[in-house]
Amino acid sequence: MATSRVVVGYKTYVELIAPLLVGQEVLATGMLGEVQRCQLAIDRALAGDAVALISSGDVGIYGMAGLVLEICRERRLRPGPIAGGPEVDLPLEIIPGVPALAAGAALLGAPLMHDFAVISLSDLLTPWEVIEQRVGAAAAADFVLVLYNPKSKKRHWQLGAVRDLVLRHRPPETPVGIVSRAMRPGQTVTITTLADMLQSAVDMQTIVLIGNSQTYAYGDYLVTPRGYLAKYEMGGHGG
Repeated sequence: MATSRVVVGYKTYVELIAPLLVGQEVLATGMLGEVQRCQLAIDRALAGDAVALISSGDVGIYGMAGLVLEICRERRLRPGPIAGGPEVDLPLEIIPGVPALAAGAALLGAPLMHDFAVISLSDLLTPWEVIEQRVGAAAAADFVLVLYNPKSKKRHWQLGAVRDLVLRHRPPETPVGIVSRAMRPGQTVTITTLADMLQSAVDMQTIVLIGNSQTYAYGDYLVTPRGYLAKYEMGGHGG
């Protein structure tokens, strides 16, 4: 970040990193400006500027890394490591971050200790029928479910539809964790059940984790056992 001359990002994310900026030129766009942001970043990088393209969480999980590479392919550009040779048109470094599913899981305890599926409920780019099919398949296979983008001002019914679909495969008392703004100002963490999950406030900065058949609540935490205690004997305890 400090070595970048230009910072490009969604305006909300740019505001979040404002304390890290040290005089860089900032190019911010609003919602639905993803393609424009990536084009701007690529064009400025091709012009010789050191550019940082900002995403929330991890840039490779529902972030901008994939779109940058797709645009490079469409424009027949050859991206490569920053230290790449003359055959590279666009020096590129993809820096990993902490995705919401990891930050949220840490706040909830250990809900992702076994197999899980991550599904976005946004039907802006993926048809709802496809999302519904994926949720049903993951629920039937007893995956822990991590739901991104559960609700927006325009999408208010999808989370309820998903809850009803999962109820076909799991009991109403299945534990559910709801985390908003994980590790950010305004963070909230709620542990509830599949039956009651719709009573909690959610928005686009919320993730919802629905436990599998083995997940249980323990105090302020959720735990999905990996199976260690069923396979190995515990050592002796006591004084």
